[in-house]
Amino acid sequence: MGDYDEDTAFLGQTGPYFWVTFFLLNTVFVSTGFNGLYIIFAGATPKHHCLIPDVNLTEEWRNAIIPFTEVDGEEIKSQCSRYKLDVVKNLSSEGYVPGRDVNLTSLQQEECLDGWTYSKEIYQSTIVTEWNLVCDNQWKVPFASSSLFVGYLFGSLISGQLSDRFGRKKVVFMSLAVQCLSVLLQSFSQSWKMFCIIFLFVGASQISIYISAFVLGTEVLSKTMRVLFTTLGAFLFYCIGYMTLPWIAFGIRDWRTLLAVLSATSVVYIPLWWFISESPRWLVTQGRVGEAEAIVRDAARRNKVAAPPVIFKESEIQEMPAGRKYTMLDILKFKKLRCITLMCLLLWMSINIGYFGLSLNTSNLSGNPFMNCFLSAISEVPAYIVSTLLLRVSPRRILLSVFLFLGGGVLLLIQFIPESVQQVALALEMTGKFGFTMAFSIVYIYTAELYPTVLRNVGMGVCSSAARIGSITAPYIIYLGTYDKVLPYILMGSLTISSSMVNLFLPETLHKDLPETVEQMQECQGLCRRSKKRKCIQNGATHNSLSQLEAKSEVETLNL
Repeated sequence: MGDYDEDTAFLGQTGPYFWVTFFLLNTVFVSTGFNGLYIIFAGATPKHHCLIPDVNLTEEWRNAIIPFTEVDGEEIKSQCSRYKLDVVKNLSSEGYVPGRDVNLTSLQQEECLDGWTYSKEIYQSTIVTEWNLVCDNQWKVPFASSSLFVGYLFGSLISGQLSDRFGRKKVVFMSLAVQCLSVLLQSFSQSWKMFCIIFLFVGASQISIYISAFVLGTEVLSKTMRVLFTTLGAFLFYCIGYMTLPWIAFGIRDWRTLLAVLSATSVVYIPLWWFISESPRWLVTQGRVGEAEAIVRDAARRNKVAAPPVIFKESEIQEMPAGRKYTMLDILKFKKLRCITLMCLLLWMSINIGYFGLSLNTSNLSGNPFMNCFLSAISEVPAYIVSTLLLRVSPRRILLSVFLFLGGGVLLLIQFIPESVQQVALALEMTGKFGFTMAFSIVYIYTAELYPTVLRNVGMGVCSSAARIGSITAPYIIYLGTYDKVLPYILMGSLTISSSMVNLFLPETLHKDLPETVEQMQECQGLCRRSKKRKCIQNGATHNSLSQLEAKSEVETLNL
């Protein structure tokens, strides 16, 4: 196959076709913002204490039966124990007054044998109140969050191969249908186990939507709009869904109704099937040149430009075997692909630990949980805007390392902030969220630019799978804060700074054409360092061709 960007250069860098595709694909990402973090509200733990059954107790003893315990220097009612009910009943019937006649600290305590009473000040119901996921069962809440990310893992592994085999468009809309059905079924869950199992399908379908739509936009849009789509577009529309979620949850305080409403939002995407085209790049790699040319000619018509008689030359197409199928095993066949993939795995894993760790931690912050979630979401907007501007002119490798170091560095500083100035710690946490959000937006376009078309979706899927390992562990890293509140920040910060150093060994992709084949990736992705320049020249690149490549890069820079 020849150079797709050169063959379709007559379409221009902007136009109605590109703008319509840009907007419609971006609306798909709104659904991922809705469904990615609703566990923050569905799995919230309201204030609670042991249920006191309707027995003969005086008002004084009914108020005193729950002991007080100290948490972070503050005395609160115990959430997991009470004074023994039989003893309290006897003392109440004999007329003793708690505190005056009886020293409460001398009384024996027992577990919440009759269940719990939950505050309905904020939530009418959550999965915690539904199935009593507190005290000895509180580990089930982070487990439920992790089940979503386990689904991300399986979805990342499967969606890439399905998309490369059946097409990006089909997988996007099939995943939307699965997501809609899964969230709806989850709202009817009869047990915690059923909730977690269905959450696997929610996660698998959601990450499949994200990756397939992301790759589809990367391959369909022009160079100029590709950067806009993969930064400000995809992530900003995801953020719109993320920012809208707390307001929907604010109006719907019952978790079952909330999930049913979120499920219904996917229905609006059905008409998009007739307006979003398949990736011509992918069609050409599959030998379906006629379909690819039909899409490109329709794009030319809508952009009001004339298409040449022959768009993809037959001699160029014959260079690639038609219908060649690639799998994850192909990534292991080439040394440079293996090295790039291993480094990308570490990057994606550490970024996801930091990003989702801080996102899920919003429920532990003081204040209104709906406003906290909204502020956490809106703090990402500046990061997406800044990343869009910087990615146009800045090297991806250095940019990613800088913001990884920023995100990890401020998290390590939190442990040195005294208790009296918690606002400073909160500001540092938001700064860390800014750094991780920047890194999150950069790593997507960086990884997509590293892999060739024939392996791009598989490569993105493999890297996203490693990221899910980080996402799965993120809820438990935050859970470690119940033992030592600075421990999560130390772990996330150290891992992030380490990955920022590893990132420096990746090749640069700024102002480079997207590779179509593995051979083009090896030759054009900047893997040859200056110390190996002579070796690269001996492998077929003359000094004259290198000069032409540099001149071409300068022209592309001016055009951008």
